[in-house]
Amino acid sequence: MIQNLTSPLKTRPASLIPISISSSSQPPRPMESSLLLSSSRILPFPSAHRRHAFTPLGPPLPPRPLPLVHRRGVSSPVGPRAAHEAFDGVHSQDRPPGVGRGGARRRAYSEAQGEAATPPAAAAARAVAPYVVPAGVVLALSFRTVLWKVVQNVLPGKPKDRNSGESAPSGIMWSFDAGSNLATSNLNAEKESKKNLNKFYKEIRTLKSVNMAGRQFGDEGLFFLAESLAYNKSAEEVDFSGNGITSVGIEAFDGILQINTTLKTLNLSGNAIGDEGAKCLSDILVENVGIQKLLLNSTNIGDEGARAISNMLKKNKTIRILQLSNNTIEYSGFASMAEALLENNAIRSLYLNGNYGGPLGASSLARGILGNKSLREIHLHGNGIGNEGVRELMSALSAHRGKITVVDIGNNNISSEGLRPVAEFIKKTKSLLWFSLYMNDISDEGAEKVADALKHNKTVSTIDLGGNNIHSKGVSAIAETLKDNAVLTTLDLSYNPIGSDGVKALCEVLKFHGKIQTLKLGWCQIGVPGAECIADCLKYNTTLSTLDLRANGLGDDGAICLARSFKIINESLTSLDLGFNEIRDDGAFALAQALKANEDLAVTSLNLANNFFTKFGQVALTEARDHVLEMSEKEIDIYF
Repeated sequence: MIQNLTSPLKTRPASLIPISISSSSQPPRPMESSLLLSSSRILPFPSAHRRHAFTPLGPPLPPRPLPLVHRRGVSSPVGPRAAHEAFDGVHSQDRPPGVGRGGARRRAYSEAQGEAATPPAAAAARAVAPYVVPAGVVLALSFRTVLWKVVQNVLPGKPKDRNSGESAPSGIMWSFDAGSNLATSNLNAEKESKKNLNKFYKEIRTLKSVNMAGRQFGDEGLFFLAESLAYNKSAEEVDFSGNGITSVGIEAFDGILQINTTLKTLNLSGNAIGDEGAKCLSDILVENVGIQKLLLNSTNIGDEGARAISNMLKKNKTIRILQLSNNTIEYSGFASMAEALLENNAIRSLYLNGNYGGPLGASSLARGILGNKSLREIHLHGNGIGNEGVRELMSALSAHRGKITVVDIGNNNISSEGLRPVAEFIKKTKSLLWFSLYMNDISDEGAEKVADALKHNKTVSTIDLGGNNIHSKGVSAIAETLKDNAVLTTLDLSYNPIGSDGVKALCEVLKFHGKIQTLKLGWCQIGVPGAECIADCLKYNTTLSTLDLRANGLGDDGAICLARSFKIINESLTSLDLGFNEIRDDGAFALAQALKANEDLAVTSLNLANNFFTKFGQVALTEARDHVLEMSEKEIDIYF
């Protein structure tokens, strides 16, 4: 990880700073301005030091201008572009045609960030040098003590602490030895930052997929790294998420993304670019013909930013997947996105989860969906669209001329009343594969409507009904549907109080009917009676491969029931989740014995996290795992 250079500079006591002045010595080189992986820039000297008035010992000297000395090797501070050349040896003459076109804002920013103040030590050296340098090395050594007193008066002193009455450190203690004015800790951190940036820079130019998420290199780091995209001929996926990038940093892409045709996926999620950043990025992407997947989740984008992105989509014909989840987009922004859908025939997936569309936003978006032929996936989880909004949305989806395959309307305050248009859409659709009603409140009445719709549907393979206040009555209706449905493979009923009666109705069907491969029944209050039903079902079922039974209060008795079913050969179940079930050592011993007894068991993943095992139960399970590995060379992942 790249360190943040915000720790205070370490200094040495004044009495330990060596002084050596000779005619050939040079003033310390100003520290180059580098691209640190932090959004804040560290100023090398407090402003109070620059205002300090020099008070030489002895009579005042007549004023005269200091000579302007030009020494070989002393150069102006290096800006971001120059730093890039120093890192990788790429000079401006090697830049491909087109780089920099439209990049005036980036250059202005780079020049502004490249300015650095002249170090106080250099100013002090120039002030003292005309008086002490001509004396020569021998004379300098002879009057070492005198010179030190002069330097003590010339350099800024220590300000008094008003509260304690003692002198407080001034920040940096300076000497005339080459390199002695550089703080060791910060110098090492700066070198590490440069090293890491250089590594990232080379990865972008050599690897197909580059993950830099969470490195916190900020705007300055992005200005350095973005230029590598101009020379990129290999990186197709770049993840810049969670790096403290703001709207200022987005300007780094100006003149770069317009000419890059290799990059296919750009992830900027978790960076507070806001509406201004969205506007800047949209202006840049209008001319981009490479990026197909753009991720802008959790970036503080509101209606203004959504409008800018909408205008970009009207002209950009390459973006297929757009993610704008967890932002602050409201009705106006949804209306803007609807306008884009009417003119854009390239977009395939649109993610607007966790925004504030509401019923009006859903209604506006519905008009855009109705007039779009390319859209395949629509994700609107957590927008509060309600029954009114879902009515308009389902009406548009039912009349959609394209092939919608994924619809997510979870957590939208939809009740059983709003399920009527949903059920009609499920009946009519000929393309839907994945449908989510997670965390609404459809209850048993809504579950019965969904069950009836699934009888007429021949395409939906995954349905999520978790968290909908469904009881045994609603589950029984769904179970009856599974008798004749050979398409549905994933059924999620988590967070519904179906109880042991509901799971019994479901298991009676799954013994010999249906094609369910993944069944999620976590937090369903099935208890030990429910575990007995499932154990009995596993003896006969030949399709179930993933079973989630978390937090059902199974205890040791429930674990022992399931362990009995393990002793019978089941060639389909590969993953079993029993976390949060208050299982103790007796349950662990039973499961361990079952694993040892049936070496042909298909289970490869057993989650037992957040139970009440002691070290004895853990040892028993570990030994069982090792036994299976030794006897059948099959690995079982057991999680405590």
